[in-house]
Amino acid sequence: MKFPVNLDFFKFLLPKKFVGVDIGTSSIKIVEISRWGGGRTLENYGEIESKSLFEEQFNTFDKNTHLLSEQFVAKVIKAVLKEAGIDTKSAVFSLSGFSTFFTSFDLPPMTKKEIPEAVKFTAPKHVPLPIQETTLDWYLIEGEPGNKKSHLKILVAAIPNEVVESYRNTAKEAGLELYALESEVFGMARSVIKKDKENACIVNIGAQSSSVSIVENGILKKSYSSEFSSNKMTHSIATSLNIEKEEAEKIKKKEGLKKEGNVKSSLVILIDPFLTEIKKVLSGFGREKEMSIEKIYLTGGGGKLPGLKEYMNENLGKKTIIPNVFSGILTPPVISETLKEMSPRFSVAVGAALQGLESQNK
Repeated sequence: MKFPVNLDFFKFLLPKKFVGVDIGTSSIKIVEISRWGGGRTLENYGEIESKSLFEEQFNTFDKNTHLLSEQFVAKVIKAVLKEAGIDTKSAVFSLSGFSTFFTSFDLPPMTKKEIPEAVKFTAPKHVPLPIQETTLDWYLIEGEPGNKKSHLKILVAAIPNEVVESYRNTAKEAGLELYALESEVFGMARSVIKKDKENACIVNIGAQSSSVSIVENGILKKSYSSEFSSNKMTHSIATSLNIEKEEAEKIKKKEGLKKEGNVKSSLVILIDPFLTEIKKVLSGFGREKEMSIEKIYLTGGGGKLPGLKEYMNENLGKKTIIPNVFSGILTPPVISETLKEMSPRFSVAVGAALQGLESQNK
């Protein structure tokens, strides 16, 4: 799914390289991926962490804060592009969970041509945002258009127009050509799920929030946001041990859930309620579809917490995997271990770049 931004209809003019940009609350990740025939090649990547990114909260609905961040974030993006040696201009930007509202609804049997108008008419009943100030995109997740016996299920993503405009301004200021905007959950699903028929749950733990998404037959069906975050885990350790956040962050990354003690206790008190949220999502989907999700993909910077994968596997009773989003992409063997380690943080950026490349084939 994407929000088109002035696509050039002359497909032969479209580039064979795309930049995926993930603007997080604590860092910015950028990847450059090329397409040659049916293959994909990682050309470059870059990341910059900045405490000020979190303080300014670029991903927010607050208009003034968001707009004030445009020039600052553009400068950071320029710095990453320069440092990584990325000169490709065509870019797909990811939209955080803060910026996008998701909903789904059913439509009666109709033709493919009738769906857009039906979505436009029905969406205002389900989207709690002023529809005239909102950009909508939709995706058919169930049903067969044109079949008079087939009801349709539509997944809708809604984003405030001011956020769209702000991303446009940021891209322009950074010297990039904004090809499309896409919600981060779609990028994650694209980079993580490698099999078309796969049923799985994607748990993304970010710096300021987390998401739990369900993929059925390779298609994103549902996505839920959670206030659980990597920053909250750091704060819990700092409070428990009465230390500064910087020190708590180091301890979190080094120790995590690996051994019993105050650190693990301060983390579990936050993690257990989050696992309860995941259980509710899984059980609800299971009842609705009469099927069970047995595999969980763990992504996001917080997904690398030592011992978390094993803890989730034990407490959820599901196979929990930290995916390598660079698998299937040609990369230099010398950095394979580095890419595997940073994979959870780059799932959104990789998915955004792949979106641009895949759209050329449609």
